[in-house]
Amino acid sequence: MSEGLTDKIKLTSLSSKGGCGCKIGPADLQQVIKTLPQAMPNPNLLVGLDTSDDAGVYKLTDELALVQTVDFFTPIVDDPYSFGQIAAANALSDVYAMGGKPLTVLNIVAFPIKKLDKQVLADILRGAADKVQEAGATLVGGHSIDDNEPKFGLAVTGIIHPDKVKPNAGAKAGDKLILTKPIGVGIMTTSIKKDALSEEEVKRVTQVMSTLNKTAAEVMEPFSVHGCTDVTGFGLLGHAAELAKGSSVGVRIGFRQVPVLPRVRELAEAGFVPGGTKNNYAHLEGTVTFPSSMDQIDQWILCDAVTSGGLLISVAAEEADKLLHSLVQAGVEAALIGEVTSDHPGQIQVVDTL
Repeated sequence: MSEGLTDKIKLTSLSSKGGCGCKIGPADLQQVIKTLPQAMPNPNLLVGLDTSDDAGVYKLTDELALVQTVDFFTPIVDDPYSFGQIAAANALSDVYAMGGKPLTVLNIVAFPIKKLDKQVLADILRGAADKVQEAGATLVGGHSIDDNEPKFGLAVTGIIHPDKVKPNAGAKAGDKLILTKPIGVGIMTTSIKKDALSEEEVKRVTQVMSTLNKTAAEVMEPFSVHGCTDVTGFGLLGHAAELAKGSSVGVRIGFRQVPVLPRVRELAEAGFVPGGTKNNYAHLEGTVTFPSSMDQIDQWILCDAVTSGGLLISVAAEEADKLLHSLVQAGVEAALIGEVTSDHPGQIQVVDTL
């Protein structure tokens, strides 16, 4: 945490939305993207816009491909240093979700330089720099603008072998689904803005968001992982739906198997459900079926708009237990939460338990 001048800054009060909850909703985004002209076919573009994947992948040689992504958002926590860490971890995650290794990063800064102390920005950048160093990547520059609403993130370039890309469109029927971080982040961070969390609870959700997906990506690399995505603003079910649609498969998720942060249901019942979460839920109408035993609160939790969430890994069934064990042994908060089916391609079926 930062100290001194920035202690009394409440960054979350400076924006109407926070973190990945700032994303333009999936329905609105789809309407815009479909108006874009078709890109010229390029045999070296291994992953582009077609499947709503986490990053683009461009083949340079038979042995090397570039992974490119960009992500930025408004403050999700009040502490500037922690905000920088979370924003960096979130942007780097897209490269890990593809199975790649981050190489270089560019800072993206929007900051009210005349209204906030410059130390606030320095602490944001310091938090990001520490997280980039932890990832083994190199900061090579960036761009800044003077803006009334603070925003921060990274453009990230990574590398990968062209044959080892883990797209969200690669899941196969019979695979098992493993999630590497608990959900409920959006509900908890909305509660931060309302001063409804204890100091320990703020630390806990900050720790989840600032944890790199580096270890999870490294552990899964030798396994038969057919598809992968990271869980962010569109929620667990939203990103699972992208995986199902892109892979032309069905997905079944056991609600009781999904790890959820403490007090999330209690906070949701108290009204701390972000608008992005409700938008995700509305967008998934007709795509997701829920059991009658699940009430509205539980359904919202599965759609909760996550910031810097875990990887959703689609792995061959015969290797799922070993991968899960390896992840847990490496300190990853992983759980087996679902399975991939050949039934109802593009659809999600939530069941009480698998």
